[in-house]
Amino acid sequence: MFLRIVGPTWGIQTYALCILAGIVVATLLTGWRLRQRGVEAGYVVDIAVWAVLLGIIAARIFHVATHPDDYFGPGRDPMTALYIWEGGIAIFGALIGGALGVWLGCRQTGVRFTTFADALAPGLLLAQAFGRLGNWFNHELFGQPTGLPWGLEIEASNPAFPVGLPADTLFHPTFAYEIVWNVLGAAVLLWLDRKRDVQWGRLVALYLVWYGLGRSVFETIRLDPSELFLGIRTNVWMAFLAIALGVVVWIVQTRRHPGLEPSPWQPGREPGAEEGVDSDVYTELPESRTQDDAEPAAHPAAATR
Repeated sequence: MFLRIVGPTWGIQTYALCILAGIVVATLLTGWRLRQRGVEAGYVVDIAVWAVLLGIIAARIFHVATHPDDYFGPGRDPMTALYIWEGGIAIFGALIGGALGVWLGCRQTGVRFTTFADALAPGLLLAQAFGRLGNWFNHELFGQPTGLPWGLEIEASNPAFPVGLPADTLFHPTFAYEIVWNVLGAAVLLWLDRKRDVQWGRLVALYLVWYGLGRSVFETIRLDPSELFLGIRTNVWMAFLAIALGVVVWIVQTRRHPGLEPSPWQPGREPGAEEGVDSDVYTELPESRTQDDAEPAAHPAAATR
């Protein structure tokens, strides 16, 4: 009943607030996890600015690219592709743009990319859960008709309501399924990394596999239009790609880095350290000797008589 009295304008604002809440939660959790690795939480904000900005831009581009009929063609105004405040962002685009933003932010701050990515992984799932809560307010991205007791009632005036179905039809709340899946996944990742020993990007690899598995299922029962490739929705293909990428990252990083990260910082980029070391191989070098500590000559002079 509450959803019925929410106007469309207020609904869009609520969606934005849900996304903002997700960003805040992810930032706070990531900062807490990084502090346990010896990185001040303030670095998270510096990196998050890049990730959020590029993530939003890429999310919109990906959405428009996979829903071209909504913006281009007869009777459509191509300029509406820029109206992001009217809704329409894609999580896979956000992941691509966000990853690029994190990489740029890490280059700027000196934090190791894999350290930050692993610290972010659980919070990212929570942020996505908050975003799906916004779908609930907007009554969008629901699934096929269902007779299950938790079926969602959608007003027949909703533009996404399928033509020809009775007004009292119930639908799968696919966004609710994804909320549960993402929160459970965040708990699993936090438990696996409770000692902060799943490093070198392996935790984000598990994130990709977990999210990809869930999304590949939920996407198949959604009703919103999407581009098809070989008869399969593009977002399902992206979910398969996420799973494959996660598996590859896990295998490659496990073979390349069997131990723990030597530092949460890029080599030579620790706060206060002089730059110049550009390798992950650390060598203990002797400290420079002063003139008083100079090495003795190879052939000491004869004793004074």
